[in-house]
Amino acid sequence: MVGLQGSGKTTTSGKLALRLTNRERKKVLLASLDTQRPAAQLQLAQLAERAGVASLPIVPGQTPVQIARRAMETGRREGFDVVILDTAGRLSIDQALMNEVREIRAATNPVETLLVVDAMTGQDAVQTARAFNETVGVTGIVLTRMDGDARGGAALSMRQVTGAPIKFSGSGEKIDALEEFHPERVAGRILGLGDIVGLVERVSETVDQVEAEKIARKMMRGTFTLEDYAAQLRQISKMGSISSILGMLPGMGAMKQQIESANIDTTVFKRQQAIIGSMTPKERRAPDIIKASRKKRIASGSGTSVQDVNKLLKQFDDMSIMMKRMGKLGQKGLMRQGIGALMPRGAQPRNRGF
Repeated sequence: MVGLQGSGKTTTSGKLALRLTNRERKKVLLASLDTQRPAAQLQLAQLAERAGVASLPIVPGQTPVQIARRAMETGRREGFDVVILDTAGRLSIDQALMNEVREIRAATNPVETLLVVDAMTGQDAVQTARAFNETVGVTGIVLTRMDGDARGGAALSMRQVTGAPIKFSGSGEKIDALEEFHPERVAGRILGLGDIVGLVERVSETVDQVEAEKIARKMMRGTFTLEDYAAQLRQISKMGSISSILGMLPGMGAMKQQIESANIDTTVFKRQQAIIGSMTPKERRAPDIIKASRKKRIASGSGTSVQDVNKLLKQFDDMSIMMKRMGKLGQKGLMRQGIGALMPRGAQPRNRGF
């Protein structure tokens, strides 16, 4: 893994290790060769722990080339399928950096040399790609911070300059926020056409199908509880930020921009999970018993306010009413009467004759 400092090499190394472990069932070893940045090796060790993979033990005083050789020896001796070498970066390209990556490449003969580039740096990323490609030969590019829409231009230029494919894109800080790069999908997001295929893939990867079907059945029967609601929140949280999900839906670009510009508090799901977690099992199954004194205790235990507790209970109550109506109508009744049949009485839209 090569690139400038701040491009996201270390985080991407952890994400890639998780992806190789979960999707391809590979045994992965992470090794930090960054002796320049304080605590860089410790950071990679912590990422390895989060990803559930091994990391090379830290030996103070070793040079990057010595660490790389030790990592390769450990990989062969202990039967690892993949060794990921996270090299050091600099704030800008200099001769010392290029000499270091050249020596590491000569000592390890890697199968892949992935250049990690911050997509927000624009055309400056092209110069970085050219320099690394001329020095060590880049076999693939990883674009980080691809959360926005208008960040595709540099990708085309880097592909042209290096001849190397853009293999992955990072779109968040979470350890699983690494996706295969599909040019047509990125173009679709830029043009406001969305990425339905990507959304379906994300849902299939993060949502527990058995759990989702169980909750759906309870909803239709009108036996949906706060415990079920908490399980639903956990599944939604796994899918990533609201803005990233909206970006995958056709025609939702404007709403995504409004959410980002309004700086909407997207931690509401975590807050609601904390509130439900502070309730007793009896309260989660029968929220009607939650009165003033219980609300104070729940708010105190979750680090929230009584107003937050009231909002959650009101939201859950509205959802329960809607689910009970849906269960009574059934699929045929819902198709016949439309979505207005689920709204509270008096809130149905009037027929204005057009």
